[in-house]
Amino acid sequence: MASDDLRTTLERVGERFNLGEYGTDAYLAVLEHGELTASEISERTDIPQPRVYDTVRSLSDRGLVELRESRPMKVVAIDPAEAFEELESSLDRMIAELEARYTAPARETEAVSLVRSRATILRYVEEVIESAEYELALSLTPSLLERFETQLGRAVDHGVSVDLIVTPGAEAPDPDEYDYTTVCTNARTRRGITTPVIAVADGEYSVYATQDAIRDDRERYGVIFNRSALGFLLSGFYGTVLWTTSEELISDGTDRSFPRIYASIRRCVKDLQTVEGPLYATVRGRDVLTGEPRVVRGRVIEITFEHTEEVAGLTVETEDGTVTIGGQVATLEDIESHELWIGKEEPPEIE
Repeated sequence: MASDDLRTTLERVGERFNLGEYGTDAYLAVLEHGELTASEISERTDIPQPRVYDTVRSLSDRGLVELRESRPMKVVAIDPAEAFEELESSLDRMIAELEARYTAPARETEAVSLVRSRATILRYVEEVIESAEYELALSLTPSLLERFETQLGRAVDHGVSVDLIVTPGAEAPDPDEYDYTTVCTNARTRRGITTPVIAVADGEYSVYATQDAIRDDRERYGVIFNRSALGFLLSGFYGTVLWTTSEELISDGTDRSFPRIYASIRRCVKDLQTVEGPLYATVRGRDVLTGEPRVVRGRVIEITFEHTEEVAGLTVETEDGTVTIGGQVATLEDIESHELWIGKEEPPEIE
């Protein structure tokens, strides 16, 4: 239903139920008795006699009663199923359209939420993009790329590292004609419509939905990890399944300054492979064996990275010896990293 049609339907429904000052009393009285004269309506209600005729003619105009021109005039009830049949159909269509447009308020206390409305899913995608402080992983359709172009431009301007997959690839803008560097750091494309729509901010706040859920509202759902540590599930799926099976459009579209901040070990390691000179790291995470929070500071002496991106890690030389750094749910390394701050001169101070 188009916006103008929906507005007209809402107005028509509102007018149909706006029976005026005395309309409701008159209508209920006629329904109860089936047939009444104007005098009888006045006797059974608080409607003044001079106002009865205007009131029942208004009900007749709305198709709720029938006026029989006799002496005296009789007001005859119409079966409500017949009187409201067209309105009932309009209400069903109107409610379906209103539901499709409904945007549920964000529920900050819920770690994981299921949402069905297309409008609500898109609202969360926008919120995830705008909430990113230093890292974004995105899988968007070309139409969604256009929709969120302004928000992505702001993220890039603020120094956020943005990995972008555009799918289906056949519809992705040509990099010779479209400046991807204004909306992302790296861009790839993936064929077909099986790739889901994903947005992950800083490894936590994230959205997952199928492309079908974005195209229509036919009982399909999106999943929201609302600033939850479970967001690493989407981040890992994105990095190891989607990114590794996509084709490059642009790489290193922006030259980021130091210090750099990362939520994903893979994103961090990929960036550092092309950086020359000594690097220093400050890592906030937890000890793999004890689970206790730890902050590690020191010089990066080794970068571990496989082209499949299944293995990514850092080795940092600290005052207490070398420490290996892995990503979320790390098991082989010493530290599971949650935030990685990388500098050129010395280990950065965490803000």
